Amino acid sequence: MADKARILFTGLNSAFFNMGLDEAILESVAAGSCPPTLRFYGWTPSAISLGYFQGIHEEVDTQACREKGVDIVRRITGGGAVFHDTEVTYSIVIPEGHRLAPDSITDSYAILCAGIVEGLAILGVGSEFVPINDIVSAGRKISGNAQTRKKGCLLQHGTILLDVDVEKMFSLLMVPKEKAKGKLIEDVKARVGSLSAILGRPVGFTETASALEEGFVSALGLDPVREEPKEEELALAHRLAEEKFSRSWWVHKR
Repeated sequence: MADKARILFTGLNSAFFNMGLDEAILESVAAGSCPPTLRFYGWTPSAISLGYFQGIHEEVDTQACREKGVDIVRRITGGGAVFHDTEVTYSIVIPEGHRLAPDSITDSYAILCAGIVEGLAILGVGSEFVPINDIVSAGRKISGNAQTRKKGCLLQHGTILLDVDVEKMFSLLMVPKEKAKGKLIEDVKARVGSLSAILGRPVGFTETASALEEGFVSALGLDPVREEPKEEELALAHRLAEEKFSRSWWVHKR
C-alpha cells in the first residue's frame, strides 16, 4: 500500500528562504502535523550553499560572490559547496522509522535517489546511483545529494543540473592554486553533466520537476497529494531566512 506524501512546488526563491522552508517542513513533519513531504524548487538569485561543516573562506571567494550578486548560504546538511544556478532542487523529509528512512545512511540514499533515476528515465536520460550520494549518467555526475537527521526525521535534498557554467562556478569557488584552475575546469567539464547537454536541447524547470515528481512517486511507492506550504511553515521559513540563514553568525559559522 502506497504511503501518503505531500508534494510541494514552490518555484524560485532566495537561498535563505529555500533553506528556511526546508527547515520549517522538517519541523512540521517532526511534529506529526504533516506527512512525508517532497518539495521541488529553484534559486534566484544564483547562490552557493556551503555544507554545514565547511569553512566559508576555504571554499568561497566572498568578494567575487558580492560583485556578481551571488548569495552564500550555509545548509544544515553536510557535504561540499554547491553552486546553484540553472537546476531543479528537491528536498524530502521523512520520519525516522519509516520504510523509506532506514538507519543505514547508504541504504537511505539508495532508496531515495531511486526517485531521481526514475524521473530522469522519464525524460529519456539513463542514469544510475553511485554511492554514497551521486547520480551519474554516461559517466558524468548529474545530481549530488546531501542528508541530515534531526528531530527524529531524515531530511535529504539534492540538485539536478539543467545546465552548468563551470567557468562561472570556479570564478566563485576557491581553487588551491590559480595556475591549476584551467586543468581543474577541464576535469570538471569531463566529469559533470547536465540535462540540456545530455539531451541536446534546452530542458526547463517545469518539465524536469514534473518528471521527477512522477519518478519519486513511482520509485518510492507514494500516494501523492499536491498542496501549498502551510501558512505557519511560510511564516517560519521567512523568520528563519531573516534571523538565521542570511545572518553572518550562521553563514560565517566556520
